[in-house]
Amino acid sequence: MYSKPMCVQCDATKRALTKSGIAYDVVDITEDAEALAHVKSMGYVQAPVVVAGEDHWSGFRPDKIKAVVAAGAQGAQTAAI
Repeated sequence: MYSKPMCVQCDATKRALTKSGIAYDVVDITEDAEALAHVKSMGYVQAPVVVAGEDHWSGFRPDKIKAVVAAGAQGAQTAAI
């Protein structure tokens, strides 16, 4: 997750990811110029930017977080068969 300090949407996204049991790393785009350039190269101009496998999005997106959880649960069921 690409984030920045004092960002309400970033904080909400972190809380939702944690509550959902999704492990994540945080990269502060105000301190990492390469990370900021990468985010901009993906076409994003606001934080947070979440990258989950092949999917990525910007902003607080509970629907996307639920989809990641569902995909993980489906993958776990497939692996258990």
